[in-house]
Amino acid sequence: MKYCESVFETRRFKTREVMVGNIGVGGSNPVRIQSMTTSSTRDVDATVDQIIRLADVGCEIARVTVQGMKEAEACEHIKDRLLQKNYTIPVVADIHFFPPAAMKVVEFVDKVRVNPGNYVDKRASFKVIEYDDDSYAKELLRLEEKFTPLVDKCKLLKRAMRIGTNHGSLSDRIMSRYGDTPQGMVESALEFARVCRKNDYHDIIFSMKASNPQVMIQAYRLLVAAMLELGWDYPLHLGVTEAGDGEDGRVKSAMGIGALLLDGLGDTIRVSLTEDPWYEIEPCQRLRLFGEEYLGRGVEPFTEVHRKIDVIERRAVTLPTSVSMHRDGTVWLPMSATDLFSDNVYDDIGCKIELGQVSIKKTSADAVILRDSASGQAQRVLDKLQQGGVGVIIPLTLSEAAAQEKARRFAVTPVEQRHDSVLLVRDEPPSSWDIIARWQPAAILLGPTQNRLHASRRFFEWLQERALTIPVVLYYDYDCSQEDFVIRAGAECGAMLCDGLGDGVCLDGPYPRYFLRTFSFTVLQSARMRTVRTDFISCPSCGRTLFNLQDVTARIRARTAHLAGVKIAIMGCIVNGPGEMADAHFGYVGSKPGKIDLYVGKACVEKDIDFTDADDRLVELIKAHGRWVEPGAE
Repeated sequence: MKYCESVFETRRFKTREVMVGNIGVGGSNPVRIQSMTTSSTRDVDATVDQIIRLADVGCEIARVTVQGMKEAEACEHIKDRLLQKNYTIPVVADIHFFPPAAMKVVEFVDKVRVNPGNYVDKRASFKVIEYDDDSYAKELLRLEEKFTPLVDKCKLLKRAMRIGTNHGSLSDRIMSRYGDTPQGMVESALEFARVCRKNDYHDIIFSMKASNPQVMIQAYRLLVAAMLELGWDYPLHLGVTEAGDGEDGRVKSAMGIGALLLDGLGDTIRVSLTEDPWYEIEPCQRLRLFGEEYLGRGVEPFTEVHRKIDVIERRAVTLPTSVSMHRDGTVWLPMSATDLFSDNVYDDIGCKIELGQVSIKKTSADAVILRDSASGQAQRVLDKLQQGGVGVIIPLTLSEAAAQEKARRFAVTPVEQRHDSVLLVRDEPPSSWDIIARWQPAAILLGPTQNRLHASRRFFEWLQERALTIPVVLYYDYDCSQEDFVIRAGAECGAMLCDGLGDGVCLDGPYPRYFLRTFSFTVLQSARMRTVRTDFISCPSCGRTLFNLQDVTARIRARTAHLAGVKIAIMGCIVNGPGEMADAHFGYVGSKPGKIDLYVGKACVEKDIDFTDADDRLVELIKAHGRWVEPGAE
């Protein structure tokens, strides 16, 4: 199923150009950077100040929330005030549930964003509703009737539109046929796009957002595959919704957005963080630059058969008993003999040491990859690590393995071939890989330094053609700033792991060892592999938010971050809950000023809790469902 211009080289997917105010999106334009204000849209001064601050740090398109008519009317003054201050940055109105607001605000803004899951339909009930072909067709006619007036007005006023599907807010109609799936997300967008095309309106941009980077990647690919079959060429806005804050939010966004940019997909991007909106711009700029660097890069053409985009499955592997690996995703930490002399060596690896004894924790590296030989004190550290359960691996290059193989063939005394070894594959051509099949190592360290994405894909295709089930750990090393490392490693690892390719990570570079280890676990968890701590899904805040999301997220994180495997969603308003929470176990949602609703899955179990009591009630709810452990006991 074709979804991009090339799987062995990054080529930009050429779309039509859509003008958003004075900014061209798609076509030959660079990838555009977006963000969204967090102020109340009714507060014209505060919203204008935020948009100006965004524009000053490089934001090219700004979005504001428009819940009702007062917010719609405020947009006229916001736009006028910006022009008076000589700011021509396009303004986008974000619409949910209330078409009259869209019909009004389109007179003032440069683009409207509609969510196909709730623009015409009510909030999904998440109940099984049966639609036969006739009732389904009637629902589509109702959609067309209610949506066409906005299409006509956008066409008349030459306004752009984003058809922005979200994984967690699909309509009952879509879920009845497709479920809460990437395929359902695509069909939800196509329903609205068909109405646009029927009315000869083409200034549309698509988005397929989800809080799960793997779902997000799959949905965008399926959408592009559908557009290619239909002969469509509309631009794409990329984003991982509710990504959270700090490193977690940047990693999730880099994995989802970056994986698509490296395939040449995407025309505008937003990194949605639970932080002040201007902090979203720098990671966007880093992602855009990395995507641009990949353009035109690749490897010799090869045919890809085994990687699928409609069904993502992990490659079948046989885990070794002789090398330390984890079934849900391995973390190896590269170290030199010099690193082993560090006073913090055990902390860097993530071990506990008590009375001179080393023991592993949930976030300990599974093994140390030793870059050079060790002796004396360094060897004593290695011995202690191995006694504590941390493996020590000295990988062999392919040339070293070939030399040993040759020595074995010609030696008078046979040289033992080590099937417990780990082979390091760098930039050697495929013609040199045959030794892997003969050697049958315990595991492979895959570390191309050139055209990493395409070289890695080619290698996995080679393995699968030969039905080799040797596990592969991605050995990617970088020499850039730590901020760039987060984006680049997130994008390249995300592009592989979210496709089920790779059984762990071994990340290297001039960075603190403890940072490389904790970052590696963040990558695995974001790829829905190995979970070692709580997974937080928190929206980035907007003018609908009913409490300070940053403060609340920090408080809840401080109390619950030790709950491995538990997913907690923190949503500022009812628009982003329960549907937008997607697969969270527990939800904390602002329902009205000073009040919080609590959810288990998508079911509201406690309503209108006073804000001052809500944190404690969330903890009590987690305990009541048997998911609580005391800090330090996990």
